[in-house]
Amino acid sequence: MSPRTATALAHPNIALVKYWGKRDAALNLPAVPSLSLTLDGFATTTTVRWGAAADRLVLGGVERGAAELRKVSRVLDLVWGGPGRPAAEVTSENNFPTAAGLASSSSAFAALALAAAAAADQPLDRARLSVIARQGSGSACRSLWGGFVEWRMGERADGNDSHGLPVAPADHWDLRLVVAVVSADKKAVGSTDGMTRTALTCPLFPGFVSSAPADVDQARAAVLARDLHALGAAMERSTNKMHATMIATEPTVRYWKPVSVAVLDAVEAMRASGLACYSTMDAGPNVKVLCAAADAERVAETLRGVPGLLRVEALAPGGDARLVG
Repeated sequence: MSPRTATALAHPNIALVKYWGKRDAALNLPAVPSLSLTLDGFATTTTVRWGAAADRLVLGGVERGAAELRKVSRVLDLVWGGPGRPAAEVTSENNFPTAAGLASSSSAFAALALAAAAAADQPLDRARLSVIARQGSGSACRSLWGGFVEWRMGERADGNDSHGLPVAPADHWDLRLVVAVVSADKKAVGSTDGMTRTALTCPLFPGFVSSAPADVDQARAAVLARDLHALGAAMERSTNKMHATMIATEPTVRYWKPVSVAVLDAVEAMRASGLACYSTMDAGPNVKVLCAAADAERVAETLRGVPGLLRVEALAPGGDARLVG
């Protein structure tokens, strides 16, 4: 086999029922199940060229250092799967802010796993690639598929049964996720550090873990029934519990900004007026609002009136990760 080059595109996913905490940090095995929506519009495009002089990562036109390269090299090791792995040059671009709570790592490692496997002429089995992508970033295991995707915890110690599972494709339900960008800055506390701190010090964390399976069950049933109220209720319950555990952590992990709270207030006011819309936040200050496609422009226009927001976009459900070169 002659090493070659391949390019893949993957969309980020936003967890509607949250992943927070690990049962095995080395393998990125989750403490809870989760369910996500893959987003159109935002994307990572990654090219892998096997046969370079040494492993190299260029992200957004900037060569990255050892800490970021280490995770990429681990994924390359897993894709190659044996001795004699050639070095690889990895070039990646996001069309949305990186490390700002917009799930850039989910699309990044999904695109990396797919491009690396294609460039190595390996079978493109989605479940296998999901297991590999998970070890770069947990949420990346869900971005191999479009639409709604569940990540089950799995039971095996090696983690090979912990990967994404598609629930419904992108065209199953005409929804929008309106993304309110509060900040494009890299967050002060990374997700992995925040999860570790929460699991070790937060007295609320066991309750979050024990209640998560029921939230996933409700969300999955709501997706299949296209029940926006039931899905929104499960989604808001999950995000509120997750952020409550962060705030109760020592020292506290607080991603919310004053503008984040103003957006949340605006969502509650819209819902009180009869508009069905529901909010969620990941480990960052940005707010995402789920609504019917027909209501997306009204939601977006209302949020654009919140002082301090950088950007508001209404994104449709996105498709599968795919090869583009």
